Amino acid sequence: MTWFDAPADAAARLETAGYLADAATATTTYLAGALEKPLLLEGPAGVGKTELAKAVSRATGADLVRLQCYEGLDEARALYEWNYKKQLLRIQAANAGADGGVDWDATHDDIFSEEFLLTRPLLTAIRREQPTVLLIDEVDKTDIEVEGLLLEVLSDFQVTIPELGTVAATRRPFVVLTSNASRELSEAVKRRCLYLHIGYPDAARERQILQQQVPGLDDRIAEQLVATVARLRELELKKAPSIAESVDWARTLIALEIRDLDAKAIADTLGAVLKHQSDHERAVKELKLARS
Repeated sequence: MTWFDAPADAAARLETAGYLADAATATTTYLAGALEKPLLLEGPAGVGKTELAKAVSRATGADLVRLQCYEGLDEARALYEWNYKKQLLRIQAANAGADGGVDWDATHDDIFSEEFLLTRPLLTAIRREQPTVLLIDEVDKTDIEVEGLLLEVLSDFQVTIPELGTVAATRRPFVVLTSNASRELSEAVKRRCLYLHIGYPDAARERQILQQQVPGLDDRIAEQLVATVARLRELELKKAPSIAESVDWARTLIALEIRDLDAKAIADTLGAVLKHQSDHERAVKELKLARS
């Protein structure tokens, strides 16, 4: 399968799927498909890293398989595990039906077969014959040891199951890894990936995103909102406003029929974009907002 014909094709199809990609994003996305290399996306939370993987899925008609990373993620949740309850039942049935003893070699071969295998996202994506986008989301939240589980998948697109052997991909998935850069990823993982840093968009692109995502948003309000969000991002906040929160704020303004984003309107609706009390207080102080 050819994922995209060229960077321009990637940009056009992603836009049709609801994602506005700049030149660097479109080019790197095209190359990830053309070279069959994983794409590592790094940047602040809420700038569209996860959404890019979803947009590739929508634009190409491929199914999305998602591995959400978290502290404590292990092989059983990422790759596969055995259905131990079902295995125990099979062993008990073999014992109950045995006259002269159980053939443990045969029983072992039986219970470690496909019938008892529970596939998790990584193995699921490797085994699929249909076009698949594999999203490994927030990989920086896992323990560093988990990265070792990814190396075989990212290097050779295969998984080794000791009891069954090596399972190699018949059709390589389009792999996207995202990271909020809460910790540095290993060089071994980075070497296997194309890299793209996604930051906050400039004012013109953020207005485009808002007007695409929020139909009916007035141009004047969009310009005021983007300017205000840019000012908030310049403050030393606990959590700077993301693109997703800009979109939420725009929808809030439409719901409240606010047609001018003055100081009072900002103060009244700040909860749509800032989610920490300390950030509210700093914004009110620094921007000299009117308290409601």
